[in-house]
This record gives sequence, C-alpha cells and structure tokens, in this order.
Amino acid sequence: MTETSTKFRRARPAPPGMAARRRARRKAIQALYQLQVNPTSVVELEAQFMQEPDILKADLEHFRKLLHGIVASRQELDALLAPLVSRPLEEVDPIEHAVLWVGAFELRDCLDMPYRVVMNEAIELGKMFGAEGSHGFVNGVLDRLVPSLRAAEFKQPD
Repeated sequence: MTETSTKFRRARPAPPGMAARRRARRKAIQALYQLQVNPTSVVELEAQFMQEPDILKADLEHFRKLLHGIVASRQELDALLAPLVSRPLEEVDPIEHAVLWVGAFELRDCLDMPYRVVMNEAIELGKMFGAEGSHGFVNGVLDRLVPSLRAAEFKQPD
C-alpha cells in the first residue's frame, strides 16, 4: 500500500457501530456543555468540532443528529425532564444536563436503539464526565422517563 492510500484510508469517517456511536455521544456531550457555558450557533459549534482530529472516529451522522436535534428541541426535552428532576433545571450541572438531553433525545427520537442501550450509554457518560454520583442522578431521571417515551418496549417481558 502506498503512503497516499494509507492517508486516504485514515481520513474516512468510522463506520457506524457501537464504538463510533459512543464517540458521537461523547462529542455531543462536549458540544452541548460548551453551548451552555458559551452560547454560539449550532453551525459554528458543529464546524468547530468537525476540526477535531478524533471526530472521524465518531459516527458523524449520529453526532450531527444529536447536536442539531437536541439544540432544536431543547425546550421540549426540558419539558420532559423538568418534572422528573427535584430542582430547577437551571440548577442542574451543565454536564448532567447535556447527558440528560442526549438520553432523553435518544429515548424519544432514536427508536432503533433499545431503551436499555440508551440508559446504559447515558449512565456511562454520567460516570465519564459528571461529578461523583452523577450517573445515579442520570439513571434515576431517565428511568422515570422510559415508561412515557417507550411504553410498549418497557412493558415487554425480558
């Protein structure tokens, strides 16, 4: 294989899969956190993240779906989450808020993903990015959201 063809292969985005989707979620969490602490347009935010070298390891389609979908429906997602949180959402840590947005969005809009996968991924993101115990908070909130967004799937026997 030539030097040129090796470089070309590395420049291709990762094929969609579990690891690539996990990276897409991580990048989305980082972008949503940044959006909360330093508001900017979603177009500028996406462009900034697309410049990062490791973005090509992520499922770019899923990253864009999360970023654009969540930014466009933040108020709707917050309306779903607010009754399940014991304090005003404005007081929720921005990382935890971003993780909740991703979890709620995937539960609502990514029906190809089993709810247990969505829950597990959100819990892992809470562990990775949040403060100690953050994953328990995320789990508790999303666990109460599942029955309303995935009623049929939730009621199915294991």
